[in-house]
Amino acid sequence: MKYFNKTKRFNLLVAFAALIILATSCNKELEQIPAAVVTTPTGETLDKVLQGNADDNLYYELVVRGGQVNMINNNNLFTMFVPNNLGMKVFINAASGGLIPLNAPDAYFSGFIANYLTVDQAAAIVKYNTMPQVITSASIPNVFPNFYYPSTFNPAPGVSALARLDVYPSTRNAIVPGVIYGWLNNIPITGVDQMASNGVIHHTATLVTPNSRTLWDRISTESDLTYLKAAIETADIGAAPGSTLQGYLSQFGPDFTVFAPVDTAFKSFIVNLLVANSVPEFIANIIVTNYGTILLTNPSSIPVIGPLIAQQITPTNVKGIVVYHVLGHRAFTNNFPTTETAYPTLLNSGLPTHPGVKLNATFGIVPGLPFPIVTSATVKDVRNNVANIFINTQPLTPDPYGTSDQNFLNGTLNKISAVLSPQ
Repeated sequence: MKYFNKTKRFNLLVAFAALIILATSCNKELEQIPAAVVTTPTGETLDKVLQGNADDNLYYELVVRGGQVNMINNNNLFTMFVPNNLGMKVFINAASGGLIPLNAPDAYFSGFIANYLTVDQAAAIVKYNTMPQVITSASIPNVFPNFYYPSTFNPAPGVSALARLDVYPSTRNAIVPGVIYGWLNNIPITGVDQMASNGVIHHTATLVTPNSRTLWDRISTESDLTYLKAAIETADIGAAPGSTLQGYLSQFGPDFTVFAPVDTAFKSFIVNLLVANSVPEFIANIIVTNYGTILLTNPSSIPVIGPLIAQQITPTNVKGIVVYHVLGHRAFTNNFPTTETAYPTLLNSGLPTHPGVKLNATFGIVPGLPFPIVTSATVKDVRNNVANIFINTQPLTPDPYGTSDQNFLNGTLNKISAVLSPQ
C-alpha cells in the first residue's frame, strides 16, 4: 500500500484538475499571428504564374481538377504552398500504392490526377494548401508551439460555414540554408517568395494533405493502442456529458498533440505498478497476460487481487496519466527543440506548477532525401524516464500507416515506447 499512500495528495489535486482541465484547454485561443511583411504584389495572377512554370504543371492540373482556378485568378490575396513536379510524383507514387513509380512517364501522373482523384478530393487538397492572405517567408514564425493560420478549406461545413482547417508554417529548425526554408506542418518548404499580382507561392517537398479523421478515430481503431483507448474510457468515468476526453478527441475544434503509449508500454507500466505493490513479477506478468485492458476498465472484477489493483487504477489516477500525455496545442516533431526543453501538458491546466514534459528532437540524413528530417525524438517525464517516439519507418508517412507526426482534424499523434509518469 506504500504507492497508494504516496499518491493520496496527487489524487486530490488531479480530481480538482479534472474539473477545469478540459474547459480551459480545449477551446483554442486566438494566437497573435506576427504582422505580415508588406510586399506589393506585381505581375500575373497566381494561376498564370503556375501555368508559366513548367515545373508546376502537375500541381496546376490538380488545381484544374478541383475546379479551383477561379479561386486564384482574381484580385483576392492568397498564399499557396505548391510542390513541384517531383513533389507531386512523390505524392502520387504513395497514393497509388507504388503502382506508379517515380520514373513513370508524366502522362501516368496526369492520368492519376484526372481519373483517380475525385473533384472533391482535389479541391480539398488545393484549398488546404492555400491561405487567404499573403504570408511571405519573412513573416513565417520561428516559435514553439506552432502558430496556426487558417487555410481556405472548410472540413466541417455542417458545423459552420466559417470553419477552416489550419495549417502550420514554420521556419523553426530550418537548418539547411537554401535547401530547407522552413516547414508546412512536417513537410519541408524548399522554395519561397514567388510573387504574383494576387499573392505568393512557396514550394514544398511534397503535398500536405488534409485528414478527415479525428484523433479518436485513430486511437479507437488501432490494434496496438487498445490500452490507451481503455485508459481514456476509464478516465471519462463520472465525467459530465459533453466534457469527456473521448468527446474532445472526437470533434473538430480542439487542437492537441497526443503522445500515445503502445500496448507493450502500458503492459510494462502495469506490471511495474503491481510489483511496486508487492506482487511478484512473474504473477504480475500472468495477471496482465490474462486480464489485459480489464486492468484499466474494471480492475475490481479480477479475483483475489482485484481490490488492491482497483485502489491504484482509479478513474482519477488514470485521468491524471492520460492528460499528462497530451499537449494543449498541435506540434510536429520537426519543430521540437533540438536541446531538451520542458513544456506544459494538459495536466498543467489544473496543476500550474507541474514541470510538464521535456521534448527533444534530432535531425539526420535519410538516404534518398536531399534534406535532413527528424530521425529520433524523445519525451521525458518528471522521473526522467524517457519515452522514444516511434519515427516513421518511411519518411513523412501519413495516417493511417505512420507512427509519428500523424495529422488529424483535431491534432497530431505520436506513438511512444513508454507510459509517462506525472509524479
